[in-house]
Amino acid sequence: MTVNTILFDLDGTLVDTAPDLAYALNTLLIKNELPEKPYKNIKPLVAFGGKALIKYGFNCDENHPNFLEWHRKILEIYTDNIDRNSSTFKGVDSVIKALEAKQILWGVVTNKPEHLTLLLLEKLNINPDVVVCGDTLEFNKPHPAPLLYACAQLAVQPESCLFVGDDKNDMLAGANAGIKTIAVTYGYGKVSQDWNYDYLIDQVEELMEFL
Repeated sequence: MTVNTILFDLDGTLVDTAPDLAYALNTLLIKNELPEKPYKNIKPLVAFGGKALIKYGFNCDENHPNFLEWHRKILEIYTDNIDRNSSTFKGVDSVIKALEAKQILWGVVTNKPEHLTLLLLEKLNINPDVVVCGDTLEFNKPHPAPLLYACAQLAVQPESCLFVGDDKNDMLAGANAGIKTIAVTYGYGKVSQDWNYDYLIDQVEELMEFL
């Protein structure tokens, strides 16, 4: 297999964003005179977005009369603190430099909204060759459209790509797009064989073995 492109999920794969999302939730809970939630319980929910955090933090569903306001508030707090403690995972910066030195194209395909994605990438000085966000297209992962769109933007074939992620939906999206997938064990998802990933890595530096 000749690989000329690597696509990455964002949260839990390239960047450890859980600390700032936990900060946003707990800040909102404190403002509502509720107890903070432990980080270890918040971290696995990060992949499911702000709504999942509100449901957990306030023990409610989307029918709660304050749900939309709480969701708006948590996104507001998160936006204002998006790079408070977030940083790239160990080895990510060196891998990006190595990919660029080898002239390997790389990009981000995330379900995170565009305004938050672009702000985070800007704050952390991360400059992918392509960025596809949760609201770029009508569909998002696990639908194949975002990955196929990224390939089209880079003018590369899916079979020459690898998609790296920390969630089952990443693996499904890759399979649906005809792209080989790599699951990472250091992210937010608890990797299971039923994800049907093609490869498994414990550290991002292991990606270089595929090139």
